[in-house]
Amino acid sequence: MVAVIAAASCAGDDGSILGVAAADDPLPRLVGESLTGDRIDAGSYADGRVLVINVWAHDCAPCRQEQPMLSDLADRYRDVRFLGINYDDDLDAARAWIREYDVPYPSLFDPAGRTAATLGYPALPDTYVVDRDGTIRWLVFGATDREELTGLIDDVLT
Repeated sequence: MVAVIAAASCAGDDGSILGVAAADDPLPRLVGESLTGDRIDAGSYADGRVLVINVWAHDCAPCRQEQPMLSDLADRYRDVRFLGINYDDDLDAARAWIREYDVPYPSLFDPAGRTAATLGYPALPDTYVVDRDGTIRWLVFGATDREELTGLIDDVLT
């Protein structure tokens, strides 16, 4: 069950509400090939740790704005796993993104959008904070910032 607890003051172009929502849903099985060709299963990749999943695409301006912050937080939170899902994108452009931003965590390549669709996301970017037991606790619809995401990660870590 998802409960919106804070919403941004705007909606997406498609009318969707952007903001933060609390959740209590099991993480669906997210399995696929990474941008480097490795097979990744999000559940085993998390390995009993808090997991932050970010859905992105190279041509998404808000994704570009938040990527440096995500990379910084992935380096800061060594006991938290980060995983990207590269949605409906070109493989070469996605790999260039990883190099440009020096992204320290893997991203699943999702050219058809099927993997991301299992999360039920409404827009790009979206971020999910998953607890150690594999339950989605927080969803951020639209771009997030350092203060917001740090607060959500800290909440799940405690």
